[in-house]
Parts: sequence; C-alpha cells; structure tokens
Amino acid sequence: MRALLVVNPKATTTSGRTRDVLTHALANDLKLDVAATGYRGHARDLAREVARDGSHDLVVALGGDGTVNEVVNGLLHDGPGEHLPKLAVVPGGSTNVFARALGLPNDPVEATGQLLQALSEKRSRSISLGCAGGEGLPDRWFTFTAGFGFDAGVVGRVEEARRSGRRSTHSLYVGQAVRAFAGERRHRKDGPITFRAEGMEPVGGLAVSIVSNTSPWTYLGNRPVYASPEAGFDTNLDLFGMTRMSLLQTLRTIPQLLDSAGVGPHGKHVVAYHDLAEFTLHSQEPLPFQVDGDHLGERKTISFTGVSRALRVIV
Repeated sequence: MRALLVVNPKATTTSGRTRDVLTHALANDLKLDVAATGYRGHARDLAREVARDGSHDLVVALGGDGTVNEVVNGLLHDGPGEHLPKLAVVPGGSTNVFARALGLPNDPVEATGQLLQALSEKRSRSISLGCAGGEGLPDRWFTFTAGFGFDAGVVGRVEEARRSGRRSTHSLYVGQAVRAFAGERRHRKDGPITFRAEGMEPVGGLAVSIVSNTSPWTYLGNRPVYASPEAGFDTNLDLFGMTRMSLLQTLRTIPQLLDSAGVGPHGKHVVAYHDLAEFTLHSQEPLPFQVDGDHLGERKTISFTGVSRALRVIV
C-alpha cells in the first residue's frame, strides 16, 4: 500500500524526534512518501493532488484537527467517491477531537501502533461528514463541528492570540470564552440567528449555534464536552442552540455540557435537533463562522448538509 504522510511541523504536542520515530514506524509497513506543510492550506493542496492523480491508497494526517480538516477538504475537493484514498489520523494537536472520536489514543505513538494494527487487519469504516456552504463561497467540509456566532467568535479570539505568540492551550480557550461572554451582551439577550429546515417551523433568536457531526463537541483537557450527545459518524448533523445566554442560563447549561450521562443540554432556552440532513442558519448581521476550530471570517447565511459514507477511515 502506498501512503502519503502529511506532517504539520508546527503540531502542538509532537516533537521533531517523535515525528521521526513515527515516520520510521510507518515506513516499515507502507510505501511511504512524506510531505511537510509549509503554509495554511498546504495539507489541503497535497491531499487534493493525490486524490486526483490516484497515486496513493492512503493519506495519513499527522497533526491537529486543523491539519485533518485540510486533508479531508483536499480529498473531497471534487466530491466523495469510491476511488478516493482512505484517511488515517495520528493526533499531534492540543485537542485532537476527531481522532479521539474515532477511538484513537491521544498519544501519537500509541495511535500509530493502533493504526498499523488496523492496516494489518484491513480495518476501516465509512463515516458521515458535514458540509457547509452558501453566499457564493466554496463548500467547506468538517469532521466534528461547525459554529456560527458565539463559539466561532471565541475561536477567532484564540487565533488572534496565537498570532501574537500565545500557545494553544485549554486555559487560553477558557479565558477567551469568558472575555467574549463579557463583551457580547447584546447578542446574548437578543440572538440574531434563525434556524430553518424544510418541513419544520423556523426558530429565531438564537444567540449561539453549534453544529455537530460527532460527540463529544470538544474537550477541556481530558474532560469531554457534550453539545449534542447523540451525534455520530453514522447519522446526519445535530444542532445545539440557545435563545438566551444570560449569566444564570449559561451557568445552568455548563454542567449539562459536561454531563457524561448522555442527556445533553436542555431547558427553556435550549434548542436541540438530531440527525438533520439539510438546514440553514441565517443572521441579521455578519457573524463569525468556524469549522473544526478553524475561523473562516464572518457570514450572514450558511447552508449545512450531512453527507453519509463520505470517506473511509482506517481505525
């Protein structure tokens, strides 16, 4: 089997020595080509090239969720198909939500061992993915989440902090979330987002909207956060929203997000939908938008589609 290993040399938790060890281990079992990313979007370009020329059977992403997202968007640039290379993931970021949702260890060395065992046993599975588009912009695939409004604003704040030299840590996300909460009083009380889906009553006034393709939504260290506990790779998309983010309502919802019992957030101001094939989120004004933790600027309207069996993944 010929494989392309796409390496993000700036991956948060993977040292150069560890990357060399992992590369050597994979090369023992695969006809391995290695490419290190040099700019934003490079992993997408590399994956798109091998998807088009049919030169490789497998693409392995070594990095965080951003690297994985770029690889997925490269593989699916021309749409799903049986001819596409399979995907494998070795976690190297700070959170690694997608890899952990697949059941991979968070340690890259352990994950490589599991990957090699899966390859020897020819284990793989087809997974559903989410696709977001609209406003004349290119579609963007996502593996575990997309956010429109508050949470995307937090992601944007974190990216800005990282550009100024801060490390990507969970405390950084929490700190920026608290600052965003304090600074978004108008939207917290009068949400500008409206949910629309065919055959369903529109729901307006959303102050936050989080779309999930799997669960957990994210992690705080090793603590999983459940925005939509029923979401999974075998169903379409789930939506979690809130029509009010007062301090009291938010303090009530946070423990529900951290509850592993599978109930999920609930209450008077919570909006939750499971297994949605298609829907649209529209805002009265431009709001931040993110997919898989990658801030994509501001939009007013986003259309979401759940695509079943979009990609095969080695697990």
